[in-house]
Amino acid sequence: MCQQCNYTELLARAGLEATGHRLRVLEVIGDNTCPLSAQEIFDTVRRSRPINRVTVYRVLEMLVQGGLVDRLSSGGRAFFYGLAPNRLHAPHPHFFCRRCGRMDCLRPDSIALDLKKLQRVFPGQIENVEVRVDGICRKCLQK
Repeated sequence: MCQQCNYTELLARAGLEATGHRLRVLEVIGDNTCPLSAQEIFDTVRRSRPINRVTVYRVLEMLVQGGLVDRLSSGGRAFFYGLAPNRLHAPHPHFFCRRCGRMDCLRPDSIALDLKKLQRVFPGQIENVEVRVDGICRKCLQK
C-alpha cells in the first residue's frame, strides 16, 4: 500500500463513500508501481474478495470521475489505470511497450513540459495532459 495515501480520506475528499469495493480497487491501483489494466485490477481484487467484472468497471469509472484515478490510453482500445496526481504524487509521463503491452511510470522530471507556456499559446483551457512514450521495453529487447 502507498505509505503516503489514506484511501478512505481520498474517497471522502472526492465525495465518495468508502465502500469495500472502492477501497480495494483503489488499494490495488495504489499498491502497484505501474498502471494496471482493468483485467489486472479485476484479477487482483477477486483474489481477496468476491467481485464481478462489471462492478470493477463501475468502480473504476467512479474513481476516474472523482479525480482519484487516471485512465491512461495504450493507443488501442485498452486502458490502464493509475493514481491521479495529487499533493503526494506528481504528474509524470509513462512508457508503453508495444511488444508486451506493459505500461510503466517514468520519473516526473524525465520529460520537461512547460504547462504555463503551453497554456499561453493554446486557445482554450487545458484540463489534462497525458504524456506517453511508446517503444520496446528492456525485457522485450533482451528476448
